[in-house]
Amino acid sequence: MKIISWNVNWIRAVAKKWFKEFVEKENPDILCLQETKAFESQYLKELWELEWYDYLWHAGTRAWYAGTAIFFKKNLKIISKKSNFEEINHFHDDGRVTEISFEKDWKEIVLVNWYFPNGWTRADWTEMLTYKLEFYDKLISYANDLVKSGKDVIITWDFNICHTEIDIARPKENENSIWFLPIERQKITEFLENGYVDTFRYFYPEKTEVYSWWSYRAGARPRNIWWRLDYFVVNKDFIKNISDMNYLTEVMWSDHCPIKLILK
Repeated sequence: MKIISWNVNWIRAVAKKWFKEFVEKENPDILCLQETKAFESQYLKELWELEWYDYLWHAGTRAWYAGTAIFFKKNLKIISKKSNFEEINHFHDDGRVTEISFEKDWKEIVLVNWYFPNGWTRADWTEMLTYKLEFYDKLISYANDLVKSGKDVIITWDFNICHTEIDIARPKENENSIWFLPIERQKITEFLENGYVDTFRYFYPEKTEVYSWWSYRAGARPRNIWWRLDYFVVNKDFIKNISDMNYLTEVMWSDHCPIKLILK
């Protein structure tokens, strides 16, 4: 089983750059998108229907901002799907969360697709770091509740944080930068210590120069200088069901590359 996650940084722009061909080539069972920046009506009108998929779309209430979506094959045994979380209602307006629950090998697996706040100052100059850290607290609590209920959990996201120094090209220069602040990095440590596994680091604990986001400025991508911000995380008991996780760095149509998780 293959799951792909991708921050597309505006779905309507990526749609003009071989997006459908990419989906057809990779043929994922599930495709999670972040930062779609479009309402569902815009998707239906101006893009296309990937006819072998159903989907869940969550744009929130703001145009051209955030938004998440999950596409899943129609033959998948879906138990539930939702995008309006009473448990984390504070974040609903930004469309930052979508979730499906599906059956595999007689077990229920919950796949949660998150787009995290970046932590920079908002357009109205209000600070956003507090909002971002609260988002992490809610995630930890929510994931713990799912696992306590006996469900296995796959969480994918644009984390908007590099966890360790090998996840960023220039750690010393960025030690006081949003996305690499100690208080942010500690939230990832806290999350993993609650019983979760960063799947990429599970398979490749020492691998360097693997990133998922590059600035459009200063030729960062050709020189491979930037940050690993996009992750797949699972609860510890589920890691035995994962065979690999990797970054599709050759896919160039967003400032993020897609990431791929393979289940046994």
